Amino acid sequence: MAVVVALGAFLMTLFGGWTAQRVTDRRHLVLGLAGGLMLGVVGLDLLPEALEAADRKVFGVPQALLLFVGGFLLAHVVERLLAVRRAAHGVEEYWGAAHGAPAGDGDRATGGRVPQVGLTAAAAMVLHSLMDGIALGAAFQVGGGMGATVALAVVTHDFADGFTTYTIASLYGNARRRAVAMLVADAAAPVAGAGLATLFTLPEELLGSYLGFFGGALLYLAAAEILPEAHHEHPARTTLLCTVAGVAFIWLVVGLSGG
Repeated sequence: MAVVVALGAFLMTLFGGWTAQRVTDRRHLVLGLAGGLMLGVVGLDLLPEALEAADRKVFGVPQALLLFVGGFLLAHVVERLLAVRRAAHGVEEYWGAAHGAPAGDGDRATGGRVPQVGLTAAAAMVLHSLMDGIALGAAFQVGGGMGATVALAVVTHDFADGFTTYTIASLYGNARRRAVAMLVADAAAPVAGAGLATLFTLPEELLGSYLGFFGGALLYLAAAEILPEAHHEHPARTTLLCTVAGVAFIWLVVGLSGG
């Protein structure tokens, strides 16, 4: 049953990515909505679950919160290091182009952003979806009622996952084929996770630690990259409303799934 529900999550994820592709003429609205969805997922879904699963304190601070801050800082450090490397490489590309060197493979830097960051963030979304599938499989092992509750949460918010995965990958200048490949991987991840759940179960503390770390990295991308980009050229009220709507949507999903 868990695998069947995961197939629904597969289709919902693809639909979310397809939606992100179709509204490219309203890019600022897409980014505003994606930023709101990411903020809602982190603050209303990932972090509460992480604190519940990994609440052991390390020098007075819950383990999940330490990893949350660590994920935020690591995302910042990695992006800065890659940006510096890309900037230096960009100078080489400029001189190469001036002397007739061939162009690249279709990826491009966008506003100083580097494609590797987008791919890494999208890969993290894939891993998160894999964990969703594992949680779905484990819930159905507990009972049908628990499985139905988790299924509602997973299938509904996988639309947001697909939307966000494609948006992040393309925002950072990756070629469309790479963004689509990451979207398909994200869609397939819950199915794989539900299958893996029949073989083993992750320790709750380990899962909570991962959620905390991933939440920190995701928050950095939403607050430092996605939302500023959304409001840079189009500081419109509609963009802000899309961000609020994204948060409200995740709140609705969490509420319907019983928290």
